[in-house]
Amino acid sequence: MSLQKLLKKKKHLIMGVLNVTPDSFSDGGQFNTIEKAYDHALRLIDEGADIIDIGGESSRPGAIPVSFEDEMDRVLPVIKLLKKKSSIYISVDTYKSKLMQLVLDEGVDLINDIKALTGENSLEVIKCYEHAMVCMMHMQGDPLMMQNNPSYEHEIHLEIIKFFKNRLDACLQSGISLKRFILDPGFGFGKTFEHNWKIFQNMDAFTKLNYPLLIGLSRKSMLKKIMGDRQDWLDEATGFFSSQLVDKGPMIIRTHNVTVTKKYLEDRK
Repeated sequence: MSLQKLLKKKKHLIMGVLNVTPDSFSDGGQFNTIEKAYDHALRLIDEGADIIDIGGESSRPGAIPVSFEDEMDRVLPVIKLLKKKSSIYISVDTYKSKLMQLVLDEGVDLINDIKALTGENSLEVIKCYEHAMVCMMHMQGDPLMMQNNPSYEHEIHLEIIKFFKNRLDACLQSGISLKRFILDPGFGFGKTFEHNWKIFQNMDAFTKLNYPLLIGLSRKSMLKKIMGDRQDWLDEATGFFSSQLVDKGPMIIRTHNVTVTKKYLEDRK
């Protein structure tokens, strides 16, 4: 079954985060060998993840970009092993078109692009792989500078919706079927606490676009301001706040702790 069909069938899916980086904001360096990454992926699958999202470059605030070669060396061996040993749906978190092409050749199911296919040749590459879905995220600026002084002229949810419509138009003009897209409002990416909370409060406006949404609240600064820095509290908050949104439409909930998030989602049934 394709990921697109599964999302229609289940309405909400759980995406387990697998960062194979030394410097991600929550778990940098914990899974930066093939063996550690593979073992953690199996743990996430056992806990109930529908999708594993593999990232080889940190997008935390202040993160410095890495080369294509470094990112490729981090993610490609893990993808190959997972494809060989499991049937899990695989997402790759990248904005580099060369890496998109490589991982799509390996049969990954989803490209999760924080730059919404604005990178060089990204549209051309995505057009060639009709089997794959694409998540386009909203981000103001780039990870290195995005949290310095984020500001918006109008209501933030309206600006994000305008951004999505422009990007979807660009994709359509490039000959890419809009049925392939998932949208992510980008909690924490060029946004203050107040911006993030406004997005949360106006989720209905995003669901009215009639695209599946990806919700990435897991261990974000928005939750830290509410709960503090304790990881177990943050995981509980991730599950709780994410669960408040799933009734609004088809969604993928991205989380570091699948067990806790799944518990809250099941309580909503």
